[in-house]
Amino acid sequence: MTLLVALTVGLLFAIGIFQMLRRNVIRSIIGLMIMANAVNLFLLSTGAYEGIKAAYTTADQTRSDPLPQALILTAIVISMGGTALLLAMLYIIAARYKTGSMDEVDGLKK
Repeated sequence: MTLLVALTVGLLFAIGIFQMLRRNVIRSIIGLMIMANAVNLFLLSTGAYEGIKAAYTTADQTRSDPLPQALILTAIVISMGGTALLLAMLYIIAARYKTGSMDEVDGLKK
């Protein structure tokens, strides 16, 4: 199960990076959201463990650690704020230049 989670996180992160490197702004925003979800899944996998001792502590615990869940909640709020900012910027670019492609936006080159 750990290998499946690791492969899923790696694949989601790779897809997010690939989409962020595209020249289309909408795909870049979608890539950022996918990458943020990959990071959240990674944080969730560090807090959920099997056995009596977590990998990152020396204390004997019988339940999952709530700290990664709090970090995930904070990361979700921050990523939604960043996504809202990027969508607002996309709206301004689309209204001004009538496109979502960075190749056609030339007002910043001057």
